[in-house]
Amino acid sequence: MSPVYLDYNASALVRPEVQAAMTEALADNGNPSAVHAAGRRARARVETARARVADMVGADAQSVIFSSGGTESNAQAIASALAAGCERLIVCASEHPCVAEAAIASGKPVKVLPVDGRGVIDLGKLSELLRLPGKAVVAIHHANNESGVIQPIREAASLVREYRGWLHVDAIQSAGKIPVSMAALKADTLTLSAHKLGGPQGVGALVLGEGRSAVQIVRGAGQERGLRAGTENVPGIHGFGVAADCAVRDLPTAQAHGVWRDEAEAAVEAAGATIMGKGAPRLPNTLFLSVPDWESPQALIMLDLEGVMVSAGSACSSGKTKPSRAIVAMGRLDLATGGVRVSGGWGTTKDDWSRFADAWTRAYARQRARNTERAKENA
Repeated sequence: MSPVYLDYNASALVRPEVQAAMTEALADNGNPSAVHAAGRRARARVETARARVADMVGADAQSVIFSSGGTESNAQAIASALAAGCERLIVCASEHPCVAEAAIASGKPVKVLPVDGRGVIDLGKLSELLRLPGKAVVAIHHANNESGVIQPIREAASLVREYRGWLHVDAIQSAGKIPVSMAALKADTLTLSAHKLGGPQGVGALVLGEGRSAVQIVRGAGQERGLRAGTENVPGIHGFGVAADCAVRDLPTAQAHGVWRDEAEAAVEAAGATIMGKGAPRLPNTLFLSVPDWESPQALIMLDLEGVMVSAGSACSSGKTKPSRAIVAMGRLDLATGGVRVSGGWGTTKDDWSRFADAWTRAYARQRARNTERAKENA
């Protein structure tokens, strides 16, 4: 049987439409800053992609700044907020490491915004933190990259605006899976990444809210209206634009995947798994489970041998035996090293989810039998 890929939250499979578009762009390469015909064609691809990415989130095209990826764009968002007069940071406890680390590296005071046992932010605590002295930049991801838990961004935005702060929303995991709108979320800045949508790796975007501006963190020439130096990655940006179009087109289908996820969830829960984020709004493509007696690296190896590719949570920490950031934030230290994240996407079928559930159930039953034998030997 062919392998099952259920690790779209780490990196989606590149869509065929994107592959074709990027091949075309690679064959007709030109510097988009050049005035000759090849340069003008390259510039047209960049600007068309800018409009497509902006349309995906209901933004003005001129508010989109292309980058090397979500990590860079998150760093630029934080730097821009601080340059605009924010004096401190409030960061969600389950935020992606690139946001948390950028906050710490800023040298400004950082407060952690806790989440509850489901992984949802504490709005009461946010209000309390905003009342402290100094204007704050608040960083809250739209959906958690591990658990898929969706945060109440609109409610948070109202609080941030009341205290004249700056709300930065990392929408890298939510875009293309649920509707994302700058106007609805009321974000001051928002970040996106091509490879989560079925586009290429190494391309991201910062989207500026109305009245907000950005500071340059990659210095050099005047590309991206002087806001991000370096020759634009034209094939990658072109692929990003096509992926954004495809993601908008496929949004109804992406929502429907939740039924398949729920069936798999019921099967593994019946077999002994704890579902992280259960009871909270979650992305329809994401299932995050854990058990206390089977660590993630061993589980991933066993599932891979069964032909099922999943991850331990954040792709940035896969392969390392360390606690899940999201599970720790939820207060479940007993489950923090046993997390397994399953995430589907545009190429996923109902059978893929069924194969995962069957493989995990069989493998975990074997693991429990081994644990029982070890306990008997040590008794």
